[in-house]
Amino acid sequence: MAECPISDVLDTCAHSDLDLLDPASLPVVPELTAISVAELQQGVAMAGDAASRAGRREELGAALADFDPLPFDGEAATRYGTMVALTVAAGRDPRPRRMDLMIAAIASARGLPLYTRNAADFRGLDSVVQMVPI
Repeated sequence: MAECPISDVLDTCAHSDLDLLDPASLPVVPELTAISVAELQQGVAMAGDAASRAGRREELGAALADFDPLPFDGEAATRYGTMVALTVAAGRDPRPRRMDLMIAAIASARGLPLYTRNAADFRGLDSVVQMVPI
């Protein structure tokens, strides 16, 4: 039986900037989470003008066509609680980071690295999720 390649999770900003990134810095098998899809949906809904909305809708469509999003399941929900506690322990407010923490919880619960353009958003979580700054 052939071994499946190891996958890694892209956070939303990494997915949004794929065309700007060096392909050599990206995972061989990228994954996207359901939380990132929700953030992309939010971006479409909040677009300020028709041109922005069209561009965001196109990005969302590509994400939906290219990925089968990883769900936020019970194990990720449990890990999310740990990440909130670690964020508070690091002296940071978890409320504005909820979506980022949920994405990280999905990656962590599955033992997958998280590729991000905003590693600072995940400060204090090194003990539970591997961050890959890109």
